[in-house]
Amino acid sequence: MMRFVLPLVASLLTAPLLAGAAIAETDIQPVTSPGGIDAWLVEEHSIPFVALELRFAGGASMDLADKRGATYLMTALLEEGSGEMDSQEFAKATDALAASFSFDVSSDALSISARFLSENRDEAVDLLHQSLVDTTFPEDAIARVQGQITSSLRSDEQDPQTIGSRAFAAMAFGDHPYGSPVEGTIDSVEALNRDDMFTARDNVLVRDRVSVAAVGDITPEELGALLDHLLGDLPEGGAPLPQMAELSLTPGVTIIPFDTPQAQVIWGQEGLGLEDPDFFPAFILNTILGGGGFESRLMHEVREKRGLTYGVYSWIADRDYADLWQGAVASGNERVAEAILVIRDEWSRIAEDGVTEEELEAAKKYMTGEYPLRFDGNGPIASILVSMQHDGMSIDYPDSRNDRVNAVTLEDINRVAKTWLDPDKLRFVVVGQPEDLDEVN
Repeated sequence: MMRFVLPLVASLLTAPLLAGAAIAETDIQPVTSPGGIDAWLVEEHSIPFVALELRFAGGASMDLADKRGATYLMTALLEEGSGEMDSQEFAKATDALAASFSFDVSSDALSISARFLSENRDEAVDLLHQSLVDTTFPEDAIARVQGQITSSLRSDEQDPQTIGSRAFAAMAFGDHPYGSPVEGTIDSVEALNRDDMFTARDNVLVRDRVSVAAVGDITPEELGALLDHLLGDLPEGGAPLPQMAELSLTPGVTIIPFDTPQAQVIWGQEGLGLEDPDFFPAFILNTILGGGGFESRLMHEVREKRGLTYGVYSWIADRDYADLWQGAVASGNERVAEAILVIRDEWSRIAEDGVTEEELEAAKKYMTGEYPLRFDGNGPIASILVSMQHDGMSIDYPDSRNDRVNAVTLEDINRVAKTWLDPDKLRFVVVGQPEDLDEVN
């Protein structure tokens, strides 16, 4: 019997999958504020604490064409100065309220996590509101954070894993925002100015693209009033959302020479998204292929059987404007060619022969089972609920999700394997000094 462990490469879908048992016991309420802002709420009044999650669609992909990195820099500055406060005063005010705020941005969304006690709710929301609508973007803070980002970008130039990932993205997506780092480049970041920060903020932090989830000690009426106060001053709409990315990935092998004993490899082909009817079978298929940790086929063939690596993984990269089926491995330069050959063979074998009934049942058990690791508190639950909204899932999705997994048949999964997995479409990007491996373009 196969056993699956938590994959190291997480998918957006993983959290709801793991959480099925826990979340099924909760009551997710749809809430619409008097001002028309929608949210999902789980009331939990046993602890005087609230977790609030906001997710603004678009994220770093909203950067203007010649301002790459603007949204990333702007997000890092949201706590660096607002109202009459500088960064230290803002931090002291946050600490005094025993609140916490975190701001993050990816290619697809700008995310804000807020945690606060019930007794300090109004003051904490006032402070968060100030950081969003009364941001001052002080020149000294801009220069300091710009320096931090460019220093990190210079460090990335010496990291073979980052070099490979960015080269692969550029090959796959070209001029689309997905084709370059959300942090920008050294040149683009150094060219950003204070006006660019206001433009980036107004393009991204808009009311008609926000998803909201709250979990904790708050009623629907209280949440509605909170949201109108927190978000009511934001612009209704912003810059146009990005176009779908046109995948420019071609099959073959790209070698990027780099002095490292371990060659880093990333590979991929066209994938599929959550909205595709084949997604559930594909997600189970990937769990068996390379997403199931130490019990996956790739791990067995590449690591355990041949000792070519410490870890090898595959994942379905479901993004808002493009989908890929990807994988990654690191192996010694002298044996990385063999690792790539084995990976390509496994890609082909599972496409042609499919999976076994035993593998399918083990994967289902893992996916529907007893691993609600991410639903261990108000914050994780709020984060999962806001992800579900961003991904277009229905509010009752957790109730039906396991049934949908269990409904996948061996015929379904083997049809999807034959339809979607194609070793002749794979592009491998290798960073290192691989032996006996030719570049193929």
